[in-house]
Amino acid sequence: MTNESFTQAGPPATLRVALADDHALVRAGIRALLEKIPGVEVVAEAGDGVEALKAIQELSPDIVLLDIAMPGLGGLQVLKRVTADYPETKVVVLTVHENQEYADHAIEAGAWGFLPKSAASTELELALRTVSAGKVYLSPGISPHVRSNSAARAEELTPRQRQVLTLIANGRSTKDIALALSISAKTVETHRAQLMERLQIFDIASLVRYAIKTGLVKIED
Repeated sequence: MTNESFTQAGPPATLRVALADDHALVRAGIRALLEKIPGVEVVAEAGDGVEALKAIQELSPDIVLLDIAMPGLGGLQVLKRVTADYPETKVVVLTVHENQEYADHAIEAGAWGFLPKSAASTELELALRTVSAGKVYLSPGISPHVRSNSAARAEELTPRQRQVLTLIANGRSTKDIALALSISAKTVETHRAQLMERLQIFDIASLVRYAIKTGLVKIED
């Protein structure tokens, strides 16, 4: 493990993590790994979806490591609730499933990361650092499939829509985009609406994740 802080400057910040998995031994193993990572604090554990949502509501963790297959309220249902109701909490799906379908569902539902349980312990730290920095993390064994699927959808966009999406993902305001492209603010809003309709993505945060996932935006390390 490295001694690098989760912040680039200033005093070390504590990354507050909640862990949701229905197997107690699995939770214990993951918690042991998390406690070895500098700057990480495990603030809650949950054995099912209901417990996970309660912990998120009460404690507002920075990141939730969330299993997909849990009794009662399933992981994907929890993920959708967190995305809608607790947007400040980022979810990393941690699962035995390593296929494209599960990764697609998780990312589309709002996950910031997808990590198989077969991943090395060092990858867990990398996933946390990546997501805490506001970047989407996809395990190397999964991301090529997800990216190719997403890239196919990106190819359906017009060149102007791709320009607008790229600028949105880089944090530019409607006014800034209008100036950069020499178009009116109203035209920018029209392009944004068309983007959302074509991609079936209806909020800015999800548009940003999509742009990162498809490679339209490159975030420097």
